[in-house]
Amino acid sequence: MAVGSSNSFDLVVLGAGTGGYSAAFRAAQLGLKVALVDEAKIGGTCLHSGCIPTKAMLESADFLDRVRHSDAYGVTTGAVALDYSTVAVRRQAVVDRLHKGLMSLVKKNKVEFIRGRGVLQGGQKIKLSKLDEAGQPAGEIVLEGTDVILATGSRVKSLPGLRPDGQHIVTSDDVLSGDTLPASLIVVGAGAVGCEFASFFADAGVQVTLLEYLPSIMALEDADVSRDLARSFTKRGVKVITEARFDPASVIVDERGVCVMVGQEGEQPGELRAEQMLVATGRAPNTDGVGLESTRAKVEKGLVQVDKRTMRTAQPHLYAIGDIIGGLWLAHVAAHEGIAAVHTIAGAETEPIDYVKMPRATYCRPQIASIGLTEAECQRDGIPTKVGKVPFAAVGKALIGGDSEGFTKVIAHRQTDELLGVHMIGPHVTDLIAEASTAMLFEATAWEIGAAVHPHPTLSEALGEAALAVDGRSINF
Repeated sequence: MAVGSSNSFDLVVLGAGTGGYSAAFRAAQLGLKVALVDEAKIGGTCLHSGCIPTKAMLESADFLDRVRHSDAYGVTTGAVALDYSTVAVRRQAVVDRLHKGLMSLVKKNKVEFIRGRGVLQGGQKIKLSKLDEAGQPAGEIVLEGTDVILATGSRVKSLPGLRPDGQHIVTSDDVLSGDTLPASLIVVGAGAVGCEFASFFADAGVQVTLLEYLPSIMALEDADVSRDLARSFTKRGVKVITEARFDPASVIVDERGVCVMVGQEGEQPGELRAEQMLVATGRAPNTDGVGLESTRAKVEKGLVQVDKRTMRTAQPHLYAIGDIIGGLWLAHVAAHEGIAAVHTIAGAETEPIDYVKMPRATYCRPQIASIGLTEAECQRDGIPTKVGKVPFAAVGKALIGGDSEGFTKVIAHRQTDELLGVHMIGPHVTDLIAEASTAMLFEATAWEIGAAVHPHPTLSEALGEAALAVDGRSINF
């Protein structure tokens, strides 16, 4: 969209990922004149090279697994195979449709979307090197904003000494732009990204080895969830190595693929080979080269420091949201931070963001979802707890669906019954966690969750029963 006669706006948002476009749309709804700037397509990492394409692949993997077991449902299908090139085509079709929807929302909300690379010049000006629809240089302009929100997101990072080449040593970006499967794969890092890709490739028939430096996979989740996932992965043929130690600089790439000497803590390393190595060791904030040095904003270890209620930086009228401020590097968190910043700018009512009450979701098989504190965190903080835990095997709908792996765990305060945490692993838990999020928002107790009627037979009964189990009152377990 072309810039009009004026390059001055009430708000300029630099970065059009989930946080950036959410902020821009909300600001426009509140009557502000808004410019949304990005050198790439609107949607950012989440839409184009993260959440959405990954989940589209995992949906194909889930469907493949169900069809492989269709005989148990009385449905005979014959030989089943995965056509990865078709998976890739469908993956892109989902992305394209959502991108088209975002562009229509830009128009609906009367937001000025300008493609180009922006650099801050102080807190309220952005020097913009414009790009045309083909991504070619199209001149420079300076945008002025009464307020500016910086939402430049993050990028994949590797380990020191380990350089991805896009062929043998790859990142999630490489995987999500490809359409061929390796015969074998080493996944380095067992956080959400590593576990999701390990799950997909295992379902696709790839021989997968999952390496994690820490003592458990999905180490930020409740210990019971981590153990259950490791057990499930092992059962599915994924080789899980925790406390894995290797020298990234010693990884060898040859005509047979990748070779690395790996050992557990205190043990002699052994040779591990695979056709590819996927590096899933986290992300780095995009704070270099965006002009922060021209402002008074404070940056520590690459992260912009902000007031976590308002998202303000130390530079007047400059705000920052999303991955560049650290915390939970999740798209829905960035969106809420963007809305908080806009409400501050517009003088609208805003609530401080409670990061403990932000839901977290991982879409491997089985799925993981959680909110609040883990048991270990409660023990660390000296909080007296009572716990209810109910397996999906006790839930009729899970058995009907043929997926009864996992459990729901509810942690409550022993004296007050305050809901402290909900941790789930199993079928569709990334959808079920929304009830726990609502409960925490309204400060519901475990008893109130259990007292709410959960229709039968549904998977939601797992949460209701676990909430009742906190006080030993579960009916079906």
